[in-house]
Amino acid sequence: MAGDAPQIGMIRAATLADLPQLVALITGLAAHHSDAATVTQATVARDVFGPHPCLQILVAEAADGLQAYAALTQLARLQWGQRGMDLHHLYVAENARGTGLGTRLIQAVTDLARAQGCSYLTVSALASNPRAQDFYTKRGFRSAPVSGQRFALDLG
Repeated sequence: MAGDAPQIGMIRAATLADLPQLVALITGLAAHHSDAATVTQATVARDVFGPHPCLQILVAEAADGLQAYAALTQLARLQWGQRGMDLHHLYVAENARGTGLGTRLIQAVTDLARAQGCSYLTVSALASNPRAQDFYTKRGFRSAPVSGQRFALDLG
């Protein structure tokens, strides 16, 4: 219930000290999508704080710990000279949903992307998740279906 939701004090960049709670939130997102998470503190540390980071993470903190996170990865439209970011993950713990925290994270992500010279922000939502699609649409995102075929190469 929203009345029992924790009071969120701040949205800030993740730190190494956040790793245990952050991994728990990432695992919570995976479970929400019926996925089996294999993430570890070491993989998050590598990808966010290592010598070649590929993600930036913002966290929402309450008195009793982290309640949400947003993970961003860089994008580019090189032919147009544009920088962008993809909102790879946005997750709010169940007890903090419906409090406006997701909206606050979207604003923080938007501010961060603009501060880093980005001209666009993308996010994906599963076709089977109309609630997420509605959430993003209500916050100004427009549908931008992928054109063409996407390919992957396993580097094992």
